[in-house]
Amino acid sequence: MSDACICNNNKNFEACCGRFLSGAQHAKTPEQLMRSRYSAYALSGYGEYLLATWFSATSAGLTAESLSEKTVEWVKLEVLSKNQNGDKATVTFNACYREPDSLDINIMHETSVFQRTSGRWFYVGGEVSNN
Repeated sequence: MSDACICNNNKNFEACCGRFLSGAQHAKTPEQLMRSRYSAYALSGYGEYLLATWFSATSAGLTAESLSEKTVEWVKLEVLSKNQNGDKATVTFNACYREPDSLDINIMHETSVFQRTSGRWFYVGGEVSNN
């Protein structure tokens, strides 16, 4: 895939999220991890990646199979802010999506929380609101 990355970062997919989704590299920043996780949801079929990048203490009950399912069509990502303090970070973003059989665009607003453990960033959870 040589197209622009689905995370809307103005980079080639392989140079952006593709390297993380393939397992070739680990995200070096919370924003990279958030963008790659958005891409994993948008492309579907990347449940293993989503589980592997989820902080284990907050991923109980989740399965790779359920995380791989495509439930909505993700159409645009906009990063609003990011903040890092040592091994903890937040990234606030809007993710635009379309429900199945609908032309309406909805916006999910989230402030995601990340934790760095043993040099790797993990998604802990987030505060979500939908418009």
